[in-house]
Amino acid sequence: MVDVGPESAFEGAFEIPDPSSWSCPAPLRDRGRVVLGHGGGGVLTSELVERLFLPAFGTSETARVARDSALVELPPDVVHGARLAFSTDSYVVQPLFFPGGSIGDLAVNGTVNDLAMSGARPLALSCGVILEEGLELEVLGRVVGAMGRAARAAGVQIVAGDTKVVGRGSADGLYVSTSGIGVVPAGVDVRPDGARPGDLVVVSGPVGEHGIAVMSVREGIEFGTGVASDSAPLAGLVQAMLDVCPGGLGHGVHAMRDPTRGGLATALCEIAEASSVGVELTETDIPVPEAVRAACGFLGLDALEVANEGKLVAFVAREVAPAVLEAMRAHDHGTGAVVVGEVTADHPGLVLVRTALGGSRVLDRPLGEQLPRIC
Repeated sequence: MVDVGPESAFEGAFEIPDPSSWSCPAPLRDRGRVVLGHGGGGVLTSELVERLFLPAFGTSETARVARDSALVELPPDVVHGARLAFSTDSYVVQPLFFPGGSIGDLAVNGTVNDLAMSGARPLALSCGVILEEGLELEVLGRVVGAMGRAARAAGVQIVAGDTKVVGRGSADGLYVSTSGIGVVPAGVDVRPDGARPGDLVVVSGPVGEHGIAVMSVREGIEFGTGVASDSAPLAGLVQAMLDVCPGGLGHGVHAMRDPTRGGLATALCEIAEASSVGVELTETDIPVPEAVRAACGFLGLDALEVANEGKLVAFVAREVAPAVLEAMRAHDHGTGAVVVGEVTADHPGLVLVRTALGGSRVLDRPLGEQLPRIC
């Protein structure tokens, strides 16, 4: 017999790991958390889609048939001479839930709004999710439930999707990516380089709320008055604006942008540069909520650079501006619409702000993100 030496030579050589740290990619249907098997494309993936995603999204029966692409019928009233709009975006906001919204409704509203800024009628979205192993299914259910409600409110369907699972510590819970298609009716011509001298600059409501709402929760900062995200779908508001223009085709609405990352400052600078026009704003006319103003003062931020997720800025011909403003104020998402400035042929590519003290300053795009991961 071979002498294996003293027992102490093997001490610790075959230690059994703590069972609480074990992970198994096999189907564990009675567990309330995401496991690696949920991303494997097998039974567990199918159950996740069929029992959680599809009921939340309210997807049509035709979309429940497994296929590699969705078929979307184009409305017959806009097919002739229409153009297809397509957009995609990814969402990594932290925390996943914040005052006024969540990563779920943000993912739907953000893509719907990107389509609407081209004058498009959003039709359908796709959804890709990257889930972290260990994510509670209850949390995932809240997120996709919010997505389904947001899609129904925006009048679109989520018709296709994909799910992947990564290991613990790799995804901060979950990330969401949405793509969307929409139809721009014949005759509608809204473009980022469409601003013209003489246009009025219209903002649909108070700015800076989304970024401050996310930051307040993330950093645990109280600003005295609660600030909630303005996350909302804007396609209906845009349609109301276009409908009151000559021919109902938006003639006179020359450019639009939803001022998300980089805020109102970035949106205005991009349009001024693309259109080779100057923009002059009146600082006291820009609607900044007092709570946002106070928070920005405390944090050293410029409210015009803070992200919004339910506001738009539009460049509108002076002659149609009264009708457009009236239509905006009659819509739930445009009640606070105001004129904040005008377009000039002077200083092309520059945005000037007339301050309350009678001076002026150049409004420029921020170099980077003041508030990272707010969408």
